Amino acid sequence: MLFLTTYMSNLNDYKKNIYSQNGEDGIIIEILKRLKLLNKKSKWACEFGAWDGIRGSNTFNLIKNYSFNGVYIEGDKKKFSLLTKTSEKFKKIIPLNMFVSHKKKSNFSLEKILKKTKIPKKFEVLSIDIDSYDLSVWQSLKRYDPQVVIIEINSGIEPGILQKNSYKKRGNSFTSTVRVGLKKGYFLVSHTGNCIFVKKNLMNKLKIEKKFISNPNLLFDSQWLFKKENVIKLLLKKIVPIYVINFIRNIKHTINLKFI
Repeated sequence: MLFLTTYMSNLNDYKKNIYSQNGEDGIIIEILKRLKLLNKKSKWACEFGAWDGIRGSNTFNLIKNYSFNGVYIEGDKKKFSLLTKTSEKFKKIIPLNMFVSHKKKSNFSLEKILKKTKIPKKFEVLSIDIDSYDLSVWQSLKRYDPQVVIIEINSGIEPGILQKNSYKKRGNSFTSTVRVGLKKGYFLVSHTGNCIFVKKNLMNKLKIEKKFISNPNLLFDSQWLFKKENVIKLLLKKIVPIYVINFIRNIKHTINLKFI
């Protein structure tokens, strides 16, 4: 028992939504507290797609309440107009109207976009949520070194299955994302529907039980497998041709449906 008391409780116990969707706000603050990154004079976050900078944001709480600077990237023009209004009120937000490419050599790679801003090479928080090539974008990032990474995955796919987003297969699986994280020098510390990673060299400060580090599958929240929208996805894939699903997905980006 004395050994166990040296560790703190599961980070998911700190779930709290201020602007986030699945409790990420509370978890991120707890991580940054343990890493002693909240008291720095200069703190940075990057988030895309940022929408209006507030709705469902994993980092806006940091901008508003903890004096973070933020690079917020949004490709959609209508959403970007809302982001611009937010940045007029919150001056620490740098709004950029761009679609981030997952291709390394693209002029719109995350690396080249960040190079045009004042964000330092080593910064505190990166949040990736583009409903598609999230994992490929993270893989393409070589020269920048975020300490904490929040990345969206397809949580309807159970651990053990390898899948990267493609035209035929939507979203990145839990296991594929964890493997990429390990290759890039990150350990998974929480799964909320999104995966939250921390740099390997900072893990001692988090005081997370070793079983979660050696077996990240223990962090997977299996409730996501039984969420209505994920069950519907599985049923549709069995009875609807792939070209029809892709057509519906294209419509989704326009009218913001969430069940495909």
